[in-house]
Amino acid sequence: MKLKTLLLTMMAMIGMSYSAMAQKPKVLIAYFSWSGNTKEIANQIQEVTGGDLFEIKTVTPYSSNYNQCVETAKQEKEKNTRPAIQGKVANMSDYDVVFIGYPNWWGTMPMAVLTFMESYDFSDKTLLPFCTHGGGGAQQCFKDFAKHTKKHNSKEGFLANGSAVNRSKPHVEKWVKEQTGITK
Repeated sequence: MKLKTLLLTMMAMIGMSYSAMAQKPKVLIAYFSWSGNTKEIANQIQEVTGGDLFEIKTVTPYSSNYNQCVETAKQEKEKNTRPAIQGKVANMSDYDVVFIGYPNWWGTMPMAVLTFMESYDFSDKTLLPFCTHGGGGAQQCFKDFAKHTKKHNSKEGFLANGSAVNRSKPHVEKWVKEQTGITK
């Protein structure tokens, strides 16, 4: 009887371990979007992964006027500012994979994204950057991301031209699968 109980217990433990390994990782998609392009890519990642969305919003919103917004972004970069952001991810420790998205502002990430990144411990997470641009390409966006996450497991980023975000879903799906193994 003891042998039968022991065998059943071992089989149950093996079964639980196998099902835990087969579970999809818990995914967060955090993004900052001024024009809506980065939000579109974030939504596509969410459709592919089933992850949770978190929009990075500044306490003081950026101007809807492009030129004024660009000037504010330039000043923040020059001063290495960390603008205050709204809200927090209450359960960051629950996530295994964190996608972090942003537009290319002055050749790098908006400073609000750095505020977000410096607010959490990502040491046990896989981090994946995604970036949108209006023609300037990646410039320093992924290099700066890697610099700020060098202690963490950071993967290759995804880059999308803002004028093509509505046609990016097949590319997003391929990138997510290649970098994480996650599929629909």
